[in-house]
Amino acid sequence: MSNAPTTITFSEDQAEAYDAITEVMAKAGVDMLEGHTTPLNDATSQVMAIVGKAGSGKTLLLAKMVEAVQEAGVDLISGDYDGKPRKDRRTIAVLAPTNKAASVLRNRGVPATTIHRILYTPMYDPEYERIAEWLAGQGDKPEIEGLTETNLERARLFYEANKSIPGALAAAGLKGSDFIQGWKRREDPLDIGFIDESSMLDEKQYEDLREIFPTLILFGDPAQLAPVGQSGEMVFDKLKDGRKLELSRVHRQTQDNPILDLAHALADPTVSFSDFEQLVREAAAKDDRVVYAERVEADLMARSPVLVWRNATRIRLIQAFRGAYGATVDTLLPGEPLICDGIELPLKHRKKRIDLEARGLIKGAQVVYMGPGNKPGFSRLHVIGAEDPQVSAASIIKIEAPGEEEPFIPFAARMGAAFLHGAAVTIHKAQGSQWDTVQVFAPDLYAAARAGREEAGQPLWKRLAYVAITRAEHRLMWITRSMLARPTSGLRTDDLPKGPARLELKPPETED
Repeated sequence: MSNAPTTITFSEDQAEAYDAITEVMAKAGVDMLEGHTTPLNDATSQVMAIVGKAGSGKTLLLAKMVEAVQEAGVDLISGDYDGKPRKDRRTIAVLAPTNKAASVLRNRGVPATTIHRILYTPMYDPEYERIAEWLAGQGDKPEIEGLTETNLERARLFYEANKSIPGALAAAGLKGSDFIQGWKRREDPLDIGFIDESSMLDEKQYEDLREIFPTLILFGDPAQLAPVGQSGEMVFDKLKDGRKLELSRVHRQTQDNPILDLAHALADPTVSFSDFEQLVREAAAKDDRVVYAERVEADLMARSPVLVWRNATRIRLIQAFRGAYGATVDTLLPGEPLICDGIELPLKHRKKRIDLEARGLIKGAQVVYMGPGNKPGFSRLHVIGAEDPQVSAASIIKIEAPGEEEPFIPFAARMGAAFLHGAAVTIHKAQGSQWDTVQVFAPDLYAAARAGREEAGQPLWKRLAYVAITRAEHRLMWITRSMLARPTSGLRTDDLPKGPARLELKPPETED
């Protein structure tokens, strides 16, 4: 049986985009044809965008470009360790706006981290930084008191397989609090940045990236929802001709995919909401990857939120979910899903804010509540998609109720990471994420269709539907009624992957 790698044949527009990026890299001093680099030229500043709808092969192209750039001698860096700067060293970072979006890329073999994580870098204990330098090929194998040859070998094997310094140090038997002393804002600019899900970027994030990366390649979907407050415009819409290339659907890579067929059917201006529901019904009759259902499945909501348009719908579904599992207003059950709603700390506690955000607790992060921490106001949390997901943090957890202006807070620290419930989320917040199975609450989309609202010249309900159904990796459930199926078992936490390390995230000391 042959173990030869599968040959990838690009479509015509993928090949055109590959060649265009190759030209951009050449101008930046990375010759992908000859396989060599020249030192970074600070005067060079370039931006290119590769856009296309779901199924157009953006992720495949991104992955192959990253491989080719590395083969030319460019070092791939992440948010966990940069290594020593060298004048002749060229680097590339692959970034996404959220933890979940970055984890989607990592699950497809593309080493990615969040934009926020690359803005802040960890400060290593000097003793353990020697291990990091050795693993990164920048120093000799160290001798560390308390670590045996077996420990170091475990670290080496882990790093070779995963390219994660924190994970390798954890494999050697260390905790995050042993080797990470804190976090600092990145001071020096980087080099080449590949940004996935760039339709989610707002102007401020885009300008921050332009300051950090002289060469920036954006990958995005023009059919998604633009960031709130940008009137339907995305950052790559302003790029001049020749700096934005659009990919068409690659049929051979998306053959026999009813979910993508439905997504692309939304582009037909003659398709009404009722027409589209009929297409969903027909797809469900032919293929079990599409389900036309009357009830929301409570079992799925614990890990895959119901996607809705209206905030009132989100709150009602969350209350129904909590009631189905027997959660009372003053309790939070292990296994309940949460969404980080930001960090509630004053500016004078900037360092603690960085600590929390660097561990993945950025606004929009999906989290599972694991139980109370060892101190009042603390929670043990699992950050979905984070490279080191197990944390304990000072928390403010808000449970919203229909018709109530103020949420109920079952317990809280005075300051820390704030959370909303995550059993249902708005489609806007779901952008960048993917789940194996996605439940789309169709009555909300019907309400958007009846409202007759448009965004960027297209009916809003179609943009909402497109984003919602393309969050499904394998199975789409189109929910037609406001009914909840009872759960078949209790909430659980043993299905969550264990992270390489733990880090205690303390609130700042209060000052009178």
